[in-house]
Amino acid sequence: MPVQLNHTIVAARDKRATARFFADTLGLTVGDPYGPFLPVETSNQVTLDFADTPAEQIAPQHYAFLVSEDEFDAIFTRIQHAGVAFYADPRHRGVGRINHHDGGRGLYFADPNGHNLEIITRPEAVYAGGPGGAERRGERACGAWAPVGDVADVRAVDTAYDMPPDGRTTTE
Repeated sequence: MPVQLNHTIVAARDKRATARFFADTLGLTVGDPYGPFLPVETSNQVTLDFADTPAEQIAPQHYAFLVSEDEFDAIFTRIQHAGVAFYADPRHRGVGRINHHDGGRGLYFADPNGHNLEIITRPEAVYAGGPGGAERRGERACGAWAPVGDVADVRAVDTAYDMPPDGRTTTE
């Protein structure tokens, strides 16, 4: 059997409220409690197991969800109607904009615990066999690939995600 992610524990100040936030926003269902966990299962059978955790013990994590174009539209609408701030970049600098990386659409938003959530309509090319494969990490905002080999290269990729208004980010 190939290696697959089965579940992950999501630390939350209030597991019920956080599970409900994920489920409502992403169009998923909160499952029945399983021991100390409250599960939300994605369509590829990965379970997010929400666990009550003291606030000082919560380290913000990043959770990226690959969605269809129709799902993106529905989730984006729910985010906007709920008044949740959204961003074009992982550092939350492109306020009120989405990105168009890899020919798709994507956006970032935070859950009530500070976890950085992302929805994308195309897998990141580096993970989907894009140019350069494993030796390349990240896409510059302009669409050029940035090889990562030292700290300067990592900073270049980070700077690219500042998402200057260059036509690659929009509010639609």
